[in-house]
Amino acid sequence: MHPDDFEQFDQICRDRCVRGSVLEVGATPDDSSLLNLPALAGAGEKIGINKTGACRFRDFSILEADANAMTVFPDQRFDAVLCNAVLEHDPFFWRSLAEIRRVTRVGGLVVIGTPGYTQLRFEKKLRRWLGRIPRPFRPAGGWALQHSTLTLGVHNFPGDYYRFSDQAFREVFFEGMKDVVIRSVMVPPRIIGSGTRL
Repeated sequence: MHPDDFEQFDQICRDRCVRGSVLEVGATPDDSSLLNLPALAGAGEKIGINKTGACRFRDFSILEADANAMTVFPDQRFDAVLCNAVLEHDPFFWRSLAEIRRVTRVGGLVVIGTPGYTQLRFEKKLRRWLGRIPRPFRPAGGWALQHSTLTLGVHNFPGDYYRFSDQAFREVFFEGMKDVVIRSVMVPPRIIGSGTRL
């Protein structure tokens, strides 16, 4: 995980004073796990899930479970659910979103990060500049540059299916939640959103 992503998640959890029980979807038994966030030092319980097997690391446990069907947890089990760099690898990400919502208590925090796409400042300027050049003199590939945006490259782990927009975060990921904040960080963009479950 990029340090900027880690810092964004930490800041969100710090601002929301996350305590109680925390779940990380896609947790790994290493320093990059979100369960290692300094802001979670006061959490009463930290649990992760992944498909690769159960283990223990530092002060948290990781259970073998599928985010599409987290049957190991009852409804409203967690005060906060964190998920980073997972949904783009999930061919059925909408199932995972439903499960994240289900296992988060009412009033609980959900924080999700994925590679995304958004119109960056320099892309707007490039589009305007290319639009001023008469068509016969535009550089090769100018049309493609005018009508495209940067995204994170394909990283099969095991598959790589999606890139998401700010709009997808607002209208799909956090639909029906309150206090929704969407941030685009780094280039190419990673989108990190947070919201409170109703």
